Amino acid sequence: MSYSHAPYNKRKKWLRMLKQLRTNIWLYILVVPGIVYFLIFKYLPMGGLIIAFKDFNPFLGFLRSPWVGTEHFARLFSNNDFIMLFRNTLLISLYKIVFYFPVPIIIALLLNEIRLKLFKRTVQTLIYIPHFFSWVVISGIFYILFTTEGGFVNHLIEYFGGSSINFLGSKEWIRSLLTTQTLWRDAGWGTILYLAAITTIDPQLYEAAKIDGAGRFRLMWHVTLAGMRSTIVILLILQIGHFMDLGFEQIYNMLNPLNREYADVFDTYVYVAGIQQGQFSYSTAIGMFKSTIGLILVLGANYLVRKFGEEGLF
Repeated sequence: MSYSHAPYNKRKKWLRMLKQLRTNIWLYILVVPGIVYFLIFKYLPMGGLIIAFKDFNPFLGFLRSPWVGTEHFARLFSNNDFIMLFRNTLLISLYKIVFYFPVPIIIALLLNEIRLKLFKRTVQTLIYIPHFFSWVVISGIFYILFTTEGGFVNHLIEYFGGSSINFLGSKEWIRSLLTTQTLWRDAGWGTILYLAAITTIDPQLYEAAKIDGAGRFRLMWHVTLAGMRSTIVILLILQIGHFMDLGFEQIYNMLNPLNREYADVFDTYVYVAGIQQGQFSYSTAIGMFKSTIGLILVLGANYLVRKFGEEGLF
């Protein structure tokens, strides 16, 4: 009996899928550009990872270039600069997680408490604007502020009787400057997802908490922050996944011979080795190493999050 109904059930299933497709056709069309983007720029380039195990020659191509196995990885780990690059990448990433990650959450909580809509929208617009500045512009602004030759900050220090500080050429200050840049540029933009998460919180929870005597701070702590928890956890996992990926433009624009020892990271090193020196296989091996570390961190963070009873990425 079940065998005789199998073709009918299968046809019914296909008809139901076609009906759903026809009903939501424009939603599926909207998804197409995103799928195409990820296919072209994220998945297809993965085939090029094979050159990390070859001595790539552009004239021979991907397949005919000679195979060298893990030679490039051995070269990376034995490189005198590996420890410096790994240390700088690790510390700058930690700076950004510890000092940057909580700031959008705090700003979102504070914005949610503003009742005057005009003032709230004005503040949101002002803190969103820096996100649209390129890192070249940001670096230029910081140069004007912190340079020893007429910089505003050093003028202020000297006005109050202090001595001028070479912020831009100081090994001790470069990591703080990079973290400050990230905070100023992206903290406001990072509040968008958290504000969206706040809008999904059931208003009845606030009413119930008020009846129980909760004040404004307790409402923020026990209702708003608790309602954002799943979003915070997911974004933290994603942030950890980018632990080795600091971005090239920001750091490259702030690098100079005086601070390179404390600011040079894998991203800038790959640019020098791959683009300037044409060591495509070696730079691909470095990128593959970074991606592997990122994958391990994401899997580990997701596992720990699920162990503690939260919903992870998967």
